[in-house]
Amino acid sequence: MIDPAIKELNFSEYLEQVAAFTSEVLIPGEAEMVRTGAVPERIVEDMKSLGLFGISIPRELGGLAWSMEEQVKLTLEFTRASAVYRSRFSTVIGLCSQGLNEFGTQEQREKWLPAMAGGDTVTAFGLTEPEAGSDAKALGTHARKTADGWVLNGGKRYITNAAWADQLFIFANTDEAEDPSCFIVDRLSEGVTTRAADMMNGHETGPVAEIELNEVAVPADALVGDAEGTGMKMALRGINHARMHVAATAVAQATRMLEETVAHVSQRAQFGAPLADLGVVQNTLGECFAQLEAGRALTLESARTFDEGIIARHRISAAKLYCTEMASRVADECVQLLGGEGIVGPHPVPRMWRDVRGLRIYEGSSPIHRRNLGRAMIKQMAKYETLPDSYRVK
Repeated sequence: MIDPAIKELNFSEYLEQVAAFTSEVLIPGEAEMVRTGAVPERIVEDMKSLGLFGISIPRELGGLAWSMEEQVKLTLEFTRASAVYRSRFSTVIGLCSQGLNEFGTQEQREKWLPAMAGGDTVTAFGLTEPEAGSDAKALGTHARKTADGWVLNGGKRYITNAAWADQLFIFANTDEAEDPSCFIVDRLSEGVTTRAADMMNGHETGPVAEIELNEVAVPADALVGDAEGTGMKMALRGINHARMHVAATAVAQATRMLEETVAHVSQRAQFGAPLADLGVVQNTLGECFAQLEAGRALTLESARTFDEGIIARHRISAAKLYCTEMASRVADECVQLLGGEGIVGPHPVPRMWRDVRGLRIYEGSSPIHRRNLGRAMIKQMAKYETLPDSYRVK
């Protein structure tokens, strides 16, 4: 649960606590995490006590209720460390809690959100399937209505936290609704099987998992909300929230990699002088910094718009697309500047290089974001003669 003293802090004080925790606990703990193959449980407990599972959840339901801009600023701090740490609570603070808070019943909100905020109930967001990724409406998972509730059959793939989550948010089609519905399923229910991936190219210590559902019986109130067919709206609410966090994660990862790389080239001597004295190195670093700051500004501005009550989904999409692509470009340049250390040994940059590559795939892959933004531009110009989410005076 969250330390009661944490709830008494204002945002500036809390941000300082998170920054110190990142520098003093998370970053120093990376070596142990890599060596043991998992986030140490004592660090998970510290994250719970610090309130990282509850940063987006309403105060009256046990969370800290920081604004989206504040959540982004927090993400810019705690994801200077390995992105695997964030994955332990990312599905709680974005994908699951936000859809539940907006579309769940009051009873469901009161039942689940306080436990989620304290880290006592970890959730997984079960949307993606072998044949349904970017095309989320092509779900094969089905929920059959019974006299006592529902019976679920199907499978999910690439699901963060599914191997150790307490509750699974499963999206499934029903017979009575055109759009999917969402069901909260206990991971230990009879008929539920989860399997963590045997191999990960990045995020090795926080593997995703597959979920199999074979005649899984759940009660009637496992359906999120009062009616069937709200699952896609719920999913999009959580996904847009999560995309803001992913964009901020990409910025913070790029920040850490640049800091590590500047330290390296300042100490590494070649041709009788530090690498940092070479013009080509300075040009590379300068270009990376400019791209980094562009991503930071776009992400913070998107967050401010969010806090105004406008989910500017096209601007959020652009932030997610640009920042994740930027982080990969920065990562590649940093690995190149590290030379041999970029491919041999325990330096954190090559590990982060592998981690940030995944950011371009989940929460909507880069090609899908490009296509959707292009379509939106064409449609908006034809109808209003402006670009989507434009700052032009209308």
